[in-house]
Amino acid sequence: MSCFVGTKETAFIYAVTSAGLVHSVTRSCSVGNMTECSCDMNLRHGGSASEGWHWGGCSDDIHYGMSFSRKFLDVPIKNITGKSGSGLAVMNLHNNEAGRQAVAKLMSVDCRCHGVSGSCAVKTCWKTMSSFEKIGRFLKDKYENSIQISDRLKKKLRRKEKSQRKIPIGKEDLLYVNKSPNYCVEDQKLGIPGTQGRECNRTSEGPDGCNLLCCGRGYNTHVVRHVERCECKFVWCCYVRCRRCETMTDVHTCK
Repeated sequence: MSCFVGTKETAFIYAVTSAGLVHSVTRSCSVGNMTECSCDMNLRHGGSASEGWHWGGCSDDIHYGMSFSRKFLDVPIKNITGKSGSGLAVMNLHNNEAGRQAVAKLMSVDCRCHGVSGSCAVKTCWKTMSSFEKIGRFLKDKYENSIQISDRLKKKLRRKEKSQRKIPIGKEDLLYVNKSPNYCVEDQKLGIPGTQGRECNRTSEGPDGCNLLCCGRGYNTHVVRHVERCECKFVWCCYVRCRRCETMTDVHTCK
């Protein structure tokens, strides 16, 4: 729906989808599941002899993954909007690239020691991607600090706040143009279920916690009775004898 276009949430979806494609394709290259690519051949030689290490192993070929992502995700947007592209398309392309840049930024170098009795006289090193969980946390932080841009979208993206327009927009920043709808309250026209009646965790400070999930409305607590078989034993011969165990659990739901 139009109200969701250009929001912080769509910015995050574009970024995490693009990052996920880079990560998946690059990993497939490294493990040999794709014939078009393999390890990063540009890092097969060289290193630092003075520091006692050289490139080796199988470095993740993130360049191929990023190129594949651009062709798969960016080209269709450019084809639909034309060569010049609309402002909204430019923003979506930026968020796609932000996802790719997150994968590249979080690349790390792993090394393995060689030498007598683990002396580590020489190290073989290779570049590897971070776990997608770490990349997701990075993008979630970018989502939390996403930048609203001017709704007068042109080729050049500008911050909405005039006082901040001299501050450059980074490649890793997520951009949005429209404020998000209120996800706390049910809106059937927009397909938003709201959070009333949602089960929440009273002790959690995370997104499943009652304070956040209930949007400050508070929560109800009711006791749920669970009955299940327990302390089961095999009796010769031949059946299983169990007790019926009963537990009482507090369940919290948003008001």
